[in-house]
Amino acid sequence: MPKFANTRAWEQAELLMQPTFIRVIDNIGKQLETSHWKGTYQEVQMWAEGVSEATKTQVLELQQQLETAAPEELEEIQEALIRLPSPHPGYLLCLQYQGRQITVDIWQLCYQICFRNYSPVLNAMDSELIVEVDTTLIDETGDVDWQKLDIKTKQLIGQIFNSLSGANPTEEP
Repeated sequence: MPKFANTRAWEQAELLMQPTFIRVIDNIGKQLETSHWKGTYQEVQMWAEGVSEATKTQVLELQQQLETAAPEELEEIQEALIRLPSPHPGYLLCLQYQGRQITVDIWQLCYQICFRNYSPVLNAMDSELIVEVDTTLIDETGDVDWQKLDIKTKQLIGQIFNSLSGANPTEEP
């Protein structure tokens, strides 16, 4: 999970993330239309660093109990869940072609677009790294600069699919 220098940076990231996510999905879809790779999406639960397997299991069991609990048990289960860490949704793009499978974390793509010089590898190795919002994606009025966001998103998704085509061209041999 990215760390922010201050509240202003967090607010700027919040402004950019949803439009970025939508554009990433849209651009992936456009690339898949002309590619031999088949893409599927998978929703996964992402946990904060340091959450034990026992805690994860406990949370998942309580979440399952919520689905079938009697009305008088609901409040007790919800209170227990409030005291425990909870996962946030993660989204993976699973690409397949000729027996090869590549998995891409959609949020990591969004971070690469929203933040300057963001490296999934470096940020995974050092959870204390502070991200810097790419403020060129925000116009002078404080709104999203849609054109710049579209260009940056298209470039990143294009690079990913171009790297895939190096090993497995999108054109028939």
